[in-house]
Amino acid sequence: MPSMRVHQRRDTPPSGFVKTGNAADDQPLTISLAIKSQDFATLEKKLYAVSTPGQDEYGQHLTKDEVEELVAPSDESASAVKEWLTSHGLSPETASPSGNMLRVSLSVKQANELLDADYATFQDTKSGRQTVRTLSYSVPASVQDHISFVHPTVQFPIYGSSSSQGVAKRQASNLVGRDVPASCADDFTPSCAQQFYGIPSTPIKDTSKHIGAIGVNDQYASEADLKLFMQKYRPDITSAPTLNLISVVGGVNNQSDPGVEGNFVTQWLAGTAPGAPIDYISVGDQDDLFDALVDMTNALLNQTNPPQVIDVSYALPEPFIDEPTASHICQSLAQLGARGITVVAGSGSRGVSGGQDEGQCHVFNPEFPATCPYVTTIGGTNGIPETAWNLSGGGFSIFFPIPSYQTADVAAYQKTIPSSYAGLYNTTGRGFPDISAMAQISDFYLSGELTTPQYTNGGTIISSGIIALLNDELASAGKAPLGFLNPLIYANKDAFTDVTSGDNPSCNTNGFSATTGWDAITGLGSPVYSKLRTAVGL
Repeated sequence: MPSMRVHQRRDTPPSGFVKTGNAADDQPLTISLAIKSQDFATLEKKLYAVSTPGQDEYGQHLTKDEVEELVAPSDESASAVKEWLTSHGLSPETASPSGNMLRVSLSVKQANELLDADYATFQDTKSGRQTVRTLSYSVPASVQDHISFVHPTVQFPIYGSSSSQGVAKRQASNLVGRDVPASCADDFTPSCAQQFYGIPSTPIKDTSKHIGAIGVNDQYASEADLKLFMQKYRPDITSAPTLNLISVVGGVNNQSDPGVEGNFVTQWLAGTAPGAPIDYISVGDQDDLFDALVDMTNALLNQTNPPQVIDVSYALPEPFIDEPTASHICQSLAQLGARGITVVAGSGSRGVSGGQDEGQCHVFNPEFPATCPYVTTIGGTNGIPETAWNLSGGGFSIFFPIPSYQTADVAAYQKTIPSSYAGLYNTTGRGFPDISAMAQISDFYLSGELTTPQYTNGGTIISSGIIALLNDELASAGKAPLGFLNPLIYANKDAFTDVTSGDNPSCNTNGFSATTGWDAITGLGSPVYSKLRTAVGL
């Protein structure tokens, strides 16, 4: 018997879960094993080299093969893990294009023996849904240094994860003082966004470059509703919008059951960047966002020509994910960036609390994947002049350190944070968001009816559309797409309108406040398209 070492453990299940009994020995499981990449450090250096203006390699994005070669596990690591699995009579399958993730199907009894675990059934007290997890697992000492994590084990799902959970009457916007029609105060349409941010109204020319939108938790996007939206809000666009399906783990796009998030995101993407084909990335058979993100990134990395801009409007609190899983997902997002793909993530729509009950909120909860330093995170604004949206997420990562592109900005902002906040946030963590845009935007169509979104940050969608339009102009000029944006935007702060007022109160505090310069609720501010054109060399 090999010497076993505890790899991960937790003393109790997370709040909201109760153990209902041991899992049946013959219950089937599919487990994923993440193997450490042999040279992510070089991949990260390459990412910054191709993404930082002024560098010799700026815009020279890596190919699929070049990325995979850097992040593949070493032969030693891959062999050690595979030999361990086959010694238990298991047949591992490669689950990622670089080979840094394996997947095996087995029974609970086999999993308990393989991992020295004790799989049990746990029930979520709010939803009543059940899941199989273990509070501890071990791996042989000979493979521990080669493995990042095994899933599902100690990380529990969060059911009902979404950045929008329903529809309701809109919060008053107080849209005054800007050269936009008065009607924008009640209905911030794509036309309002064009005038407000200087976004061009002309459609995308290069239809070979797509925008991707992720869909999880049975969220679907209706083609019929998309056409209604374009007829109402973009009658100047005569061509029908294109909505494609990228199916991940059996994901579908059920046209008879459209969802709030799926419809809202796809309709506004089409309204902001008309002509760009939209790939709806539907992830099936998943019980939480983190599973979905792992499978989504693997699927996109496996594509030769993935969407050039990917909108991730979902976010969940970092404390609900373990660090190895978060790091693995974040490194996968870095791989996309190195290939010239821009990943845009919402900062969350639950303020600094991350959705905690006020009576139980003792620390601020940053939201993932917004905290990943390799994505561009979008906060929310409201009103004209813009102020910080009071539900916008923001803060500092628990897991990821401050990246070099924002070191000075984070240091300056933290000097303005009240001393009474000591212990509520991580002073050494990656600050987010990076920029912001209007959160509360126009109604959208749901099953043929105009509907008002609630708790949804429209700024993420507007920003994704702007990036797609800039990429289209760059392509026409014979230039490379933007890819990973952050080094560029922090070097061109004058391309954004600074938002200096507003906060996101929660946890019995005023939350973080907007101020001059970068802040942890609106970032560097909202985009000015004409100035961004100049910043990217157009």
